[in-house]
Amino acid sequence: MEAIRTKELCRRFGGTTAVDSLSLAVEEGELFGLVGPDGAGKTTVMRLLTGILDPSGGEAWVMGHSVRTGAGDIHKEIGYMSQRFGLYPDLSVLENLHFYADLYGVSRRDRGPRVEELLSFGNLTPFKNRLAGNLSGGMKQKLGLSCALVHTPRVLFLDEPTNGVDPVSRRDFWRILYGLLREKVTIFVSTAYLDEAERFQRLALLHRGRLLALGSPEEIKALFPGALLELRCAEPRRAAAILRKEIPGATVGLFGDRVHVGAQDPGSAVRGIEKALAGAGIPFSPVQPIEAALEDVFVAAITSGEEARK
Repeated sequence: MEAIRTKELCRRFGGTTAVDSLSLAVEEGELFGLVGPDGAGKTTVMRLLTGILDPSGGEAWVMGHSVRTGAGDIHKEIGYMSQRFGLYPDLSVLENLHFYADLYGVSRRDRGPRVEELLSFGNLTPFKNRLAGNLSGGMKQKLGLSCALVHTPRVLFLDEPTNGVDPVSRRDFWRILYGLLREKVTIFVSTAYLDEAERFQRLALLHRGRLLALGSPEEIKALFPGALLELRCAEPRRAAAILRKEIPGATVGLFGDRVHVGAQDPGSAVRGIEKALAGAGIPFSPVQPIEAALEDVFVAAITSGEEARK
């Protein structure tokens, strides 16, 4: 059964289209990612699916309930953790959990075991009497997640939950999410971190409100057009700018001291790279073919879209 489905979903703010004809489906019990840079429309999609915003066009359903006519029913089925989840800093960890249990209408009889389970689940038990305002960033995220889960939702919406969180806390957060999958919870996560995209069972790449690609990480990587080449140099930014100008039709991405070049004809591209950089006096390592990563597909899709608009 589909837990989430959108059909030509749109949202406009004045003359700006934040979500543009989005169609996708998420199965029950799936870990699904909405991946894109800041301004891609991820938060707007989240607010549409959780019934906070009304669509400007199209339709969406969560657990069979329309976002247009059944927002109240949707709220009973979901947990939602926004980018700035509303923890109360002057309440303790335990008091925050009980406060959200009250909001969700969880009975006093049922909440005791659930609260203890969530404290243990997020390794928060030793800190249950600490004020939320005194927690680290990673612990605040885990408390926010626990509050969103206190009423045992069937679908969990997480809007950039690991943004600004240290690597250890990010790892712990993902461990918790994998545990929820074993309980058949559907998890819909937005992120700007393409390195996290490999963790999803399926994902959608979003840019300027439009869907660029949809599928498993391997399916999306297979969409990369042509061959991908990599080189290292001491002036990667300058090298990338030169290659974008000198090799028409190629996609050029910058990854630290590495430059990635996607091209339909790799032999011709290698010759073009060598000639352009040698002419500019930029030393570089031998050009090597590599396997495309999700970030390469994203760069190629954006470049293709920009070219099509010209």
